[in-house]
Amino acid sequence: MLDARRIDAFLDTLRAERGAADNTIDAYRRDLEDASSFLRANQSNLIDAREADLAAYMRDLTDRGLSDATAARRLSALRRFFRFQLRENDRSDNPTSRLDGPTLTRQPPDVLSREEVGRLIEAAQGPEPTDIRAVCLVELLYGAGLRASECCDLPLSALPTGSATTLIVRGKGDKERISPLGRPALAALAAYMAIRETFLPKSAVRKTAERYVFPSRGAGGRLTRRRLGQLLEGLAVKTGIQLDRVTPHALRHAFATHLLSGGADLRAVQLLLGHADISTTQIYTHVVTDELRDLLETAHPLARR
Repeated sequence: MLDARRIDAFLDTLRAERGAADNTIDAYRRDLEDASSFLRANQSNLIDAREADLAAYMRDLTDRGLSDATAARRLSALRRFFRFQLRENDRSDNPTSRLDGPTLTRQPPDVLSREEVGRLIEAAQGPEPTDIRAVCLVELLYGAGLRASECCDLPLSALPTGSATTLIVRGKGDKERISPLGRPALAALAAYMAIRETFLPKSAVRKTAERYVFPSRGAGGRLTRRRLGQLLEGLAVKTGIQLDRVTPHALRHAFATHLLSGGADLRAVQLLLGHADISTTQIYTHVVTDELRDLLETAHPLARR
């Protein structure tokens, strides 16, 4: 089918020119294939779609009850696809140029407090190898602000050697960044590496698993994001913290917010998080501003008048 071939060509270009990660490629594919399926069902196709066809698709997303964020992401994928079509001279117009997407208001994340993070680390403590691994995972997610995929995919080659204290993290867009580790994270990493052998499979997947900091007996040879999420849910249950507040991304949020509230420079936090655009990092300043407002309202003498 022509749609499928052009989607493949677009994704190949995205991977080659922008170094897009597999997860990003998969997301683009799902979004474009969904649009293609809708258009086929309505006697059209993606590569020949008109503005009216795509407007009908956007209305259908709303009718299906999909969120504004999902609709905005799918429109973004379509815009990029048709810019590619224009560049390749496959079209002379861009049918998305006048389409309006939903207006999104980014809400500040519900951030775990320092005390709650401390409770999670305390709940993970124990003598078993799984306990030692759990402590290390929380320390890296919170102490280095790693994304779930960055943590699960972390190769042994990324670890600090000798007197070094930094991770080399390969993030979105296959871009590398340096993530310094504090003493607690370094100690947790050293304790885990001493028992890491426990998690190496004895099956044929061992050769693959040996490359990763967090190996697994699964087909991919490494800890999956799903399993990581389950481990954190277990800690949430132990501490009594609401399950949906204890996720890999929640610990990344806490990392950024606690740095800013401690006086860190916004640009430095941007680099540590691996954000391409500082506007993405700025959402954390709202949380810090809220904390300062609450402090003013409770501590300033005029606030009690």
